[in-house]
Amino acid sequence: MRYAVFVLLIIFLSFNYLIGQGSNNRVISTAIPFLTFTPDARAAGLGDAGVATSPDIYSIYWNNGKLAFLEQTIGATLSYTPWLSNITDDMFIGYAAACYKIDSSQAVGISLKHFDLGKFEINDDVGSFVANFNSYETAIDVTYSRKLSSKIGLGLTGRYIRSDIPGQFALLEDLQPGKTLAFDLGVYYRNRLNIAKKPTEFSFGLHISNLGQKLSYDGGIQQYFIPTNLRLGAALSSEISPDHQVMFAIDLNKLLVPSPPIYSKNEQGELVIAKGEDPNRSLLSGVWGSFSDAPDGFGEELQEISLSLGAEYSYKSKLFLRTGYFHEHENKGGWKYLTFGVGIKVQKFMVDFSYLVPTVENHPLANTLRLSLGFALG
Repeated sequence: MRYAVFVLLIIFLSFNYLIGQGSNNRVISTAIPFLTFTPDARAAGLGDAGVATSPDIYSIYWNNGKLAFLEQTIGATLSYTPWLSNITDDMFIGYAAACYKIDSSQAVGISLKHFDLGKFEINDDVGSFVANFNSYETAIDVTYSRKLSSKIGLGLTGRYIRSDIPGQFALLEDLQPGKTLAFDLGVYYRNRLNIAKKPTEFSFGLHISNLGQKLSYDGGIQQYFIPTNLRLGAALSSEISPDHQVMFAIDLNKLLVPSPPIYSKNEQGELVIAKGEDPNRSLLSGVWGSFSDAPDGFGEELQEISLSLGAEYSYKSKLFLRTGYFHEHENKGGWKYLTFGVGIKVQKFMVDFSYLVPTVENHPLANTLRLSLGFALG
């Protein structure tokens, strides 16, 4: 029975592998990958691009350096995403956030991201039912953002993470919920200018997220990297006419955790590293080494960078139409999909919707929908 629970735990820790499309890939796997799942419908409609797009309340997640550039004083949002809906009907991602503009240069925010993994059944060694348990993972954030000038903003987020995969049953006394702390750092730059006599805004963003200690479910005997992540991006928005605006965005994304090495057996039949580096490293060693530890060298390092492209059209800043494309190399998961989205703003309220269309067959994320509801005052 305990063996079955450990198998379930390994499945969750290897979640990246389960949803990767390549059969001969070397996907980077971490604990709690839900931290990297897009929580909101706006960015999801833009192909998961968000680090340099115009500031909104979701800046808490995408780039906390943007939050101080919000025009509204108070904002709040709720988002809901049924997860792997083609496979199961009881998994979902929920996201809630709120922010407050202290003054013209400072803003604070809080958010909660919850990943419900659904209900699971425990059976004994002969297959008899013992109990049900519900697994979930949660992250709670507190963010502070400040303008350094009219063009540059910095942000800092502290995060508490809890991963309750094994459930709380006496039968699982050797396992416990995984808990850790992490933080995010963000930089945002924007400059307003005229191109072809049209008001235009160029922006750039850099965001490092989930920089924190490893996670453990057994008191520290086995420790797993969390998905420390680097995201770089740029966006260009232009006013075609007073009623019509367009925006184009690009994000580059890379996990800052060890690349999986290539193993072989020595003369004694033991597994040894044939190419690459030992993944059992400290946090800082894993971060710095992530730029040079791929077994096949620089070419494989480039494969670990995913690409997000997005475009948004808005009419009178009330109706928004979006599309995007996400690309990941086949050897690193092979996620490739188109996205579409729409947003409607009515007075102080905003509704966003997105839809994901994979470019490969039998993709587990096919038909993924996201819905976000928000409001802003001031």
